[in-house]
Amino acid sequence: MNILLTWLGNKDLDNMELDQSAAIVTLATKSSQPFNKIVILSNQQEQKWHRFELFVQKRMATIGRPAEDIKIYNADIVSPIDYSSIATVTEKWISKLSEEADSLCINLTSGTPAMTTLSVLIGKGKANTQFVQTTPKNEMIYVDIPIDFGQEYVKSASKNIANTATSEPKIEQAFSKLTAKSVQMQNVVNKAKKIAASEVPALILGETGTGKELMATAIHKGSLRANKPLKVINCGAFAENLVDSTLFGHKKGAFTGAEKDHPGLFEQADGGTLFLDEVGELPPEIQVKLLRALQQGEINRLGDTQTTNVDVRVIAATHKDLSKLVEEGKFREDLFYRLAVGIIQMPALRERIEDITVIVNQLVEQINKAASKHPDYISKNISEKGIKFILSQPWQGNIRELWSTLNRAFLWSDSQTITENDLSSAMINRAKNESFTDVTLSYDDKLDITQLVDKYKKAYILAALKASGNVKSHAAQMLNLKDHQTLSNWMKRLNIKHEK
Repeated sequence: MNILLTWLGNKDLDNMELDQSAAIVTLATKSSQPFNKIVILSNQQEQKWHRFELFVQKRMATIGRPAEDIKIYNADIVSPIDYSSIATVTEKWISKLSEEADSLCINLTSGTPAMTTLSVLIGKGKANTQFVQTTPKNEMIYVDIPIDFGQEYVKSASKNIANTATSEPKIEQAFSKLTAKSVQMQNVVNKAKKIAASEVPALILGETGTGKELMATAIHKGSLRANKPLKVINCGAFAENLVDSTLFGHKKGAFTGAEKDHPGLFEQADGGTLFLDEVGELPPEIQVKLLRALQQGEINRLGDTQTTNVDVRVIAATHKDLSKLVEEGKFREDLFYRLAVGIIQMPALRERIEDITVIVNQLVEQINKAASKHPDYISKNISEKGIKFILSQPWQGNIRELWSTLNRAFLWSDSQTITENDLSSAMINRAKNESFTDVTLSYDDKLDITQLVDKYKKAYILAALKASGNVKSHAAQMLNLKDHQTLSNWMKRLNIKHEK
C-alpha cells in the first residue's frame, strides 16, 4: 500500500476556489506510483474540508487513479507554529501510517515550517518513509535528505563538549560576580574598581591562567565606556606586519593582498577599550606607534600619511617581567611608564585558597551544562576528598590548568562522583626546572651543611605530603624513597608531623 500524509495548506484551499492544482493535487495526480490512501491533517477552515476532499477525488478520478480513501482529519494542535502539539500529532500519524503502508510519502510543501521540520525529524526515523514536494510550476520532486539526525545530534553535542573544554572558563565577567572570598582577591577587585572609574591606562600582571583577560573585561564593563566596543588582541599571536595592520589598519595597496582600506582595532574601539594581551611581545617599531597613540591619541594606517584621531582606553597585560625587559632594552621605558599607571597584580590560584572551592563549583557547573546535551551523559560532582586534593595542588597553570584537569577527569570517569584518584590521574606531570646555581665560599666562611641539607629535605617532604594529600606511600614515590617507612623515619628525625 502506498500512502500520502500531508498537512492542508492555505494555497491548496485557495487554488481549489480557482479550480487549479496546488501541492496536494499535484502529488496525488503525478506520483510515479498511485496512492491507495491520502491522509490530510488540518485544524482550520473546517467548512471547506468536504469540498476539498471532493475536489481531490474528482481530479484523481479523471485520470483513473484510486479516489475512495481521501480524508481530512482534525489535528488537535495549539497553533500552526506550536512545535510541542504539532510534534505529538505528527508522531501519532507517522507511526500509525508507517505500520500500515509499504511506502509512506510525506508532503513537505503544504503547511507551516514547523509542520515541515517535525515531519522530517520524525519521518527520518521510519524505514519505509520518503519525502516529496512540489515546485511553483506544480512539478513533483522526490526529496533525499541524507542525514542521520540521531548521529548528527550526538556529533553536535560531542563537539559542544569539546569546544567548551578547550575554551576559556567563563566564570563571571562583572565585578559583583568575580570570585573574591579571599583577602588577596578582594584587594585586587577593590583596586580594579577604582581603576575602572578613571580613564587611566591599566597594566594587568600575573602568571598565565590567572584571569587577566577576565579582569580587563570587568574593568571595561565597570567603566564609563561600558556601552562602547571592547576589542582584544594577543600581541604575541601575529607576525610584525600583521600586528601593525591589525592595530592601526592599512590603506589599499599598502602590501600584497591589501585590496581595500581596513580600519584597525584602534579605530574599531574608538570611544571604548582596547585590551592588549601579552603586550611584552610587541616588536620595537610597534611600541613606538603605540606610544604615540597613548600620548597624542593619533594613529596612522599602514601605507597612509594621513593622521587619524582616536579616543581609546588601553588595558595591557603580560605574564612577563616588563621591568626586566626594560632593563634588557626589549621594551621601551617611556611606554612602560605610560601603561603602568593603574597596575593590577593578579594573584596565583595557590595564593587564594579561599576562592578555589567556589571556582571549582563554577567550573563543574559549566562542564555539566556543556555535556548535558549529550544523550549518554550523567551529571557529575566532586567528592570531599577530591576537593581536598584540589586544594593541595600548586596549580602552576592556575585556573586554566584547573579547568583542563577537571575536563579530563570528567571525561575519563564513568562514575557520578569524581574522586581524588580520578583527579590525580588527570593531572599532567610537569618537568621541573632544577637549575643549580654555582656555590662560592670565601676563605673564612662557615656553615652547617647538615642543617642546610635537612632544611631542603624538610621543605621537599612537606611539599610532597601536600601534593599527595598527605598519603605517605605516594609522597615516598614522589621523593624516590624506598617505601613509606623510609619517609616516616625521615619525618621523625626532622620533626615533621603527619596530618591524616
